[in-house]
Amino acid sequence: MYKSKAYSAASATSPLAHTISTGIIITPLANDELKGPRGPGYRRMIELSAAGRAGTQDEVGTVGALLMGPDGAFITGSDFLMDGGVTAAYWFGELAPK
Repeated sequence: MYKSKAYSAASATSPLAHTISTGIIITPLANDELKGPRGPGYRRMIELSAAGRAGTQDEVGTVGALLMGPDGAFITGSDFLMDGGVTAAYWFGELAPK
């Protein structure tokens, strides 16, 4: 695993963690959920999101690789929201509670 200088400096004084907050990512479990009783609600969320689609496992892996690799050496203690815009649609768009 790559350990950046930023990580080494931060870990000397405090814990450092990154999080990846995903929306609907196409996995076998997500496929089952999309076919289940909550499927119509999930499909509506996807349709009304900015991306208009669910994410892929590879896309999540790409963000993880960035954070763990040398290109992410200056990124410290961050949360990466990758939900295709579902959260924004929920709070500010057509998915917002009335």
